[in-house]
Amino acid sequence: MTDAVDAELEREQRYVAGLYDRLDALRDEARGELERVRRGGGGTHQARTERDAMARLFEDRLQQLRDVDDRMVFGRLRLTDGALRYIGRIGLRDDEQQPLLLDWRAPQSSAFYQATAATPLGVRVRRHLTTRGRSVVGVEDEVFDPDDVPDDAALTGESALLAALAAQRTGRMHDIVGTIQAEQDRIIRSEARGVLVVQGGPGTGKTAVALHRAAYLLYAQKERLARNGVLVVGPSRSFLEYIEQVLPSLGETGVVLKTLGQLYPGVDAGTVDPAPVAAIKGRARMAEVIRRAVHLRQVAPERPTDVEVDGVVLTVQPEVLQRAIRHAQQTRKPHNEARVVFVKDALSSLTAQLAERVAARGGTIDDEDRRLLREDLRTAHDVKVLLNTAWLPLTPQKLLGDLFTRPDYLARAAPELSPAERELLARARSAAFTIGDVPLLDEAAELLGEADVQGDARAQAREAQRERDLENARAAIENMGVGGLVSAEALADGFAEDGNPLTTAERAAMDRTWTYGHIVVDEAQELTPMQWRLLRRRGPLRSFTIVGDLAQSAASRPPRSWQQAIRPLTEEFRLERLTVNYRTPREIAELAERRAERDGLPITRSRAVRDGDPRGPHRPRPR
Repeated sequence: MTDAVDAELEREQRYVAGLYDRLDALRDEARGELERVRRGGGGTHQARTERDAMARLFEDRLQQLRDVDDRMVFGRLRLTDGALRYIGRIGLRDDEQQPLLLDWRAPQSSAFYQATAATPLGVRVRRHLTTRGRSVVGVEDEVFDPDDVPDDAALTGESALLAALAAQRTGRMHDIVGTIQAEQDRIIRSEARGVLVVQGGPGTGKTAVALHRAAYLLYAQKERLARNGVLVVGPSRSFLEYIEQVLPSLGETGVVLKTLGQLYPGVDAGTVDPAPVAAIKGRARMAEVIRRAVHLRQVAPERPTDVEVDGVVLTVQPEVLQRAIRHAQQTRKPHNEARVVFVKDALSSLTAQLAERVAARGGTIDDEDRRLLREDLRTAHDVKVLLNTAWLPLTPQKLLGDLFTRPDYLARAAPELSPAERELLARARSAAFTIGDVPLLDEAAELLGEADVQGDARAQAREAQRERDLENARAAIENMGVGGLVSAEALADGFAEDGNPLTTAERAAMDRTWTYGHIVVDEAQELTPMQWRLLRRRGPLRSFTIVGDLAQSAASRPPRSWQQAIRPLTEEFRLERLTVNYRTPREIAELAERRAERDGLPITRSRAVRDGDPRGPHRPRPR
């Protein structure tokens, strides 16, 4: 048997070495093409756009080829007709375009995960390859027909999955593409449309399923998702550190990893509020509190106000500003954008009032005079103070800071909260934002809009430039015949004004209004209604993969169903259950499930694949 295994290791080593030779050749080819394109050029904007499009293609290809070196190939199928299919992290073809290695996400690879003895799907033997660097160090075969064992089958030890589970754990998640089982694979390849909820107890592979689903969707729907990317939301920084090597090793770069405290640009919150405070901030009613807080900053003075403009004193009646406020509110624009309407309306009324005063002195007022009077009013200190008092431009940070540091303001904005609850929210203005503040900041930003609304001309110029870039990009793609390999949007979005490429993560980090093509949420049972509202804005297409276990919720009042848990996101979803426990010994899993059921927790029964000694390592077994 040892000689047979050694012979198979040598045979596989030769094939795998050939795959790496092909990988190196493709890298050299892509690197050479990239250098050639960068040396090229052209004086016209169209020529530069075409050069950038080709450079982007080769840069993406080169990065993909660099990322898959470690454990590039992990499986082989021997089909009933004798054909061999090697499975890996990337697809490779020879110079004649004959397949050498199948990408694990390709439809032809699905049998590697889904074949069973009962349903072999045309597979005779499934082989798991274990590699270290570029060396094959182990092979293990699963033969689906025990009466038909090939001569080269390496029947060694237990299955690859159990061997991986028995291996010593490290501080990072092992890459388990090659050990995904049929139940998990079916969920990974499920359609992207709509909201998919994956429920499973501890040890059922929820996180692995979620991450590999993200990679699969990026492959299956590359053009759609490459432009907007996939957002993976984890519960903590340690979680991101734990998984950060999984997706890059699959060769994907369109995945954005964020914690719940990093979902608002410019804020990286790591502090968790005390449980009572976090519970208040997470309530769905806080959206109404934020709405009232914004509305309370749109209030006219109760009494007439005198303002001085170039030596002329005007008395401004409250109804002048009240009328301007109502007019602005009727536009239903965000606070800072509606303020432009308020200021314009108020200045028009004040200009008419000032013009009457000037005309009363015997002067003649024409359109140019009115323009000058309006400018005098706009720049007058008293008028600025008056208009800002009635309708001040605000940032989300200032709004939330004022709300939690001014008890009277909070009392008016949140009358449904008890005095004790409002006291819990009070804090110093210098206090850092917490994880619970992030969805409140995002809610405020949605209601406030951009603080700098004076740059309309600049915004229009940027939009016009983008349209020109898109037009040039489409023409370049058509001229080069690379349609389907790169989109016009990706080409236009991928380069800043100085020509430097920006990744999806970099562009998303700078834009609060960025919407993702798909969102993956881990430990979803912990999210609050306000956090779900935030994610709904990040994923308006409602393309979500949500994984969690309701029985593991740490909330004082945990949701009893997924309908209740994700109601702020949607009322329509598909529910899949993971029922095979790969990590926890059977005795412990059964004990935990019995206890959870006794406590009335909603659980998903699982079948453990490992046995263990519940007495622990220090108690001898009876003879």
